[in-house]
Amino acid sequence: MRKPFQGIVNIIRFNWHFYFLSLGLSLLLILIANYCQNQLRLYLYLVCLLITVPIFISLLVSFYIYDLSGLYNFNWIEQQNMQGTIVNINAGFDETSSIIKDRFKNAELIVLDFYDPLKHTEISIKRARKAYPPFNGTKQVETNYLPFENDSVNKIFVIFSAHEIRNENERIVFFRELKRIIKPTGQIFITEHLRDMANFLAYNIGAFHFYSKESWHKTFEKTDLKIKNEIKFTPFISTFILYKNGNTL
Repeated sequence: MRKPFQGIVNIIRFNWHFYFLSLGLSLLLILIANYCQNQLRLYLYLVCLLITVPIFISLLVSFYIYDLSGLYNFNWIEQQNMQGTIVNINAGFDETSSIIKDRFKNAELIVLDFYDPLKHTEISIKRARKAYPPFNGTKQVETNYLPFENDSVNKIFVIFSAHEIRNENERIVFFRELKRIIKPTGQIFITEHLRDMANFLAYNIGAFHFYSKESWHKTFEKTDLKIKNEIKFTPFISTFILYKNGNTL
């Protein structure tokens, strides 16, 4: 069960260096401004606002998404269909497996982690892995092979992790693996921020870390996966529900 403020606390905790440097630079500019002429002082104050205001906006939006919106209660999933084998795939930081396990008790949960320290070099992920040990029984995998038989999995969750596959060809291979293992009647849930106006307003240049809706659609098309539905859970988060081409769900 998630704790109050867990989302926003984790963001600050895992990215503290960024906030520390930004706050330090702002304080330095304010200090310098006190010894400057009025016009220059105004410019320095303006720079401080340009540094701090986007940070506070991004934190407020993140607090709304990860702590207030109910994203992690999974009420947006039809629980009666959650049986059989569920695979949850992460990229080094797993906030959802314990929730899924508790939420869908009638299903068998298998957790995969494709984190590779040589590819995924973000300091925030390394800190997150130290703070949150892997879910019990998590299997380490490569993105080019998932250890399941063809057509053997009922549901697959890939929550805030698929965008960590930065190489397009590798990402396509990964989605082909998802298609290979999912049953003809199965569903794949891809939850991501998008590189769109809402996320630019919230995260500024940080939105470039996300992929556009067009990029995701291109990946789905190249791997012959079809979109059954897109759940716009908040203006900042999309979940694409995918199925195999030819499925008439």
